Amino acid sequence: MNLNPDPLDRNRFPVDEWALVEKNFSGSDMGRTETLFAVGNGYLGLRGNVDEGRDAHAHGTFINGFHETWPIRHAEEAFGFARVGQTIVNAPDAKIIRIYVDDEPLVLTNADLLSYERRLDFADGVLSRELEWRTPSGKRVSIRSRRLVSFTERHLAILEYEVTMLDADASVVISSQILNRQDGASEYDASKLISDKKFDPRKAESFTDRVLMPRFKRASDGRYVLGFRCTNSGMTIACAADHVIETVNEYDVDSHIDDDLAKHVYRVKAKQGKTIRITKTLSYHTSTGVPTHELADRCDRTLDRAREEGTAVFLTQQREWLADFWARTDVVVHGQPALQQATRWNLFQLAQASMRADGQGVSAKGVSGSGYGGHYFWDTEVYVVPFLTYTSPNAARSALRFRHSMLDHARARATELNQLGALFPWRTINGLESSAYYAAGTAQYHIDADISYALSQYVAATGDEDFLAREAIDILVETARMWADLGFWRGNGKDVFHIHGVTGPDEYTTVVNDNLYTNIMARSNLRTAVTAVRRLRYIDVESYNSMVARLGLDLAEVAEWAFAAEAMHIPFDETLGIHPQDAQFLEKERWDLSKTPAAHRPLLLHYHPLVIYRFQVLKQADVVLALLLQGDQFTAEQKRADFDYYDPITTGDSTLSDVVQSIIAAEVGYHELALKYFTSGLFVDLADLHHNAADGVHVASAGGVWSALVYGFGGMRDHNGRITLDPRLPVDWEGLSFRITLKGTRVRIDVRQTEVEITVEDGDEAKLAVRGVPVHVREGQPVTVPLAHQGSRDPGQPAAAAIEGGRRSDGTVITSSIPTIAHEADFFDAID
Repeated sequence: MNLNPDPLDRNRFPVDEWALVEKNFSGSDMGRTETLFAVGNGYLGLRGNVDEGRDAHAHGTFINGFHETWPIRHAEEAFGFARVGQTIVNAPDAKIIRIYVDDEPLVLTNADLLSYERRLDFADGVLSRELEWRTPSGKRVSIRSRRLVSFTERHLAILEYEVTMLDADASVVISSQILNRQDGASEYDASKLISDKKFDPRKAESFTDRVLMPRFKRASDGRYVLGFRCTNSGMTIACAADHVIETVNEYDVDSHIDDDLAKHVYRVKAKQGKTIRITKTLSYHTSTGVPTHELADRCDRTLDRAREEGTAVFLTQQREWLADFWARTDVVVHGQPALQQATRWNLFQLAQASMRADGQGVSAKGVSGSGYGGHYFWDTEVYVVPFLTYTSPNAARSALRFRHSMLDHARARATELNQLGALFPWRTINGLESSAYYAAGTAQYHIDADISYALSQYVAATGDEDFLAREAIDILVETARMWADLGFWRGNGKDVFHIHGVTGPDEYTTVVNDNLYTNIMARSNLRTAVTAVRRLRYIDVESYNSMVARLGLDLAEVAEWAFAAEAMHIPFDETLGIHPQDAQFLEKERWDLSKTPAAHRPLLLHYHPLVIYRFQVLKQADVVLALLLQGDQFTAEQKRADFDYYDPITTGDSTLSDVVQSIIAAEVGYHELALKYFTSGLFVDLADLHHNAADGVHVASAGGVWSALVYGFGGMRDHNGRITLDPRLPVDWEGLSFRITLKGTRVRIDVRQTEVEITVEDGDEAKLAVRGVPVHVREGQPVTVPLAHQGSRDPGQPAAAAIEGGRRSDGTVITSSIPTIAHEADFFDAID
């Protein structure tokens, strides 16, 4: 089996365990590198565009939650369809620092670069670049820059730009700018001049009307402020830039400001060897409606504080903040430097997407790009929140409180769909459903259970009873109400509870009955709600009474939830010995992926949904994801049989799939396949394996990388608050070390081929189990547990051929095929 050789060009991107380094500039994949070298803090994100602001695939500056709304126009209307779309706005771009030497601009795509290095440092949290440019007249120029988005000051970014003439004097012009790229014209922005009509639903919607309406502008003493109000959403933003120059060279300054553009221009008589250093300090503030002049005042306060304290202070704070972050979150893959570098890049992306979200959610692309319109999905709760829960509980709490802030909208949405309780949106920014395609969107009711799963996991791991009593309990009650109302009883004496008309995680199969994942997660949701209500009544009568009054809860409801949970229908086919993905799934013909041309992948870009829906074929793990999240509800034999059946028909067209398949492959014994899937997930953005890294980081996949390491190879599971370890270390790995925080105690777990060592790094004590052996570890008393093995070692992988010729429960034979597809040229010839 091909175990995924290193997919990166190591001449261009050398291995560095604490940084992503680029040694050679290329204009051919700027979209990818703009994403890979983006910097952000969860609130503010700056794409890795070149400082000079000309060459770009997609210029981008993004603020978490800052969006415009627009009416969704359906070709054919129906009651309850989503009405209001939301799309993240490209905020004013203040990254731009253009340079001209003897009136010649630096344009990297055609510049004569004698040397070049760009470095995103995971320990310093700084993006730096050094290059030497030979101008058309032959003069050599050294240019160094640094870019920081602060983790300690949420609204602050700092840019430094240094220019030194190496072998001659020259006239140097440095033009620092703020540009409204969302609406303003830029003759350098090729993306506005080229129309890309290729269909891809993963990209953001485009605006045709003006989005940012000018409301404020001011220029004074090197500080520029622009303020805007979104036309439809009414959200407001102010962007400010402050400038300081340090040089012994003679210079003068010019300035310009209008509604969409501010310029601060230095004209310098540069002497050989005499450096020009520009420090540009940025501040962004946004609001749902605060006037822009007030936001401008906030920007001023941020910049005043930054000027008073100095850049060095913020660089030090950034290093200290990241030192604490890595102490909580670092995962060490011993003896695997290339994998280690990629692992830390992914973990760093999780920090950049979430750590200063502070009341906002974690979107599918974080603040690194415009993909998926800046929307939040269920991906956050299943793939990102576990990482936060066990490493950065405050950030997990913030993400879950964001869901609570949407509860009123979720209640209204449930009412609109004739349900009790609350129904959270499949994709959203402001809490309203923004998916125009309900079959693969709104029908994913499982999001209610995903959110409930994440918050109950958080409460169990942290002991945060306050969050449970004041906010989490409301979500648990309202989601349980929805499930109890959505499902129905069937059978003699009301003995079975069914859920019909839903879509599971696999978007290649929609609006089905008794989706396995949905049913088993709904059962967990109902059970958790019952336990939480009864526990709150026991431990905090005052909070319980307040909740009952607030939600109008009747204990008869709780009893109904308990009955429904225990009677939930969990599909199982006795003939094949597997859990059907849904009630009708096994009736379909299997899609033969082995005979599907690579040019026709991903399937969603080449086949009509109805074609895909008629086959047994998966976009992403569905039943297999249930085997992870509800693993204690399946036997080992069932997990192996389910994985064997579904793995060969899973396309991996979603980046959410590889990491989950890696985890279960490791558990059931496919150790080589587990490593292959892990490596694919690890490099999905770094190597642009899905050809859409240009749209932003796949944040959920990055969270899944942590899960694949900790749950997959580390073998950790948390079922009902009980932490267990059953490692599955790859055969050629020396060891794996990771940290988890349990009720305030940080524990380091060192997995080696023959033992597991557990150490309290910060705190008092923790309780867990290793392969059934209870472990009580205390501060200063590490515990080592011997390992007899690393699980079974099956070098193969499930084969579709093993299913062929088998029979369904009705006696019919299972076969596979692929649908025919006309070439596009033939299609268009036919309609001409």
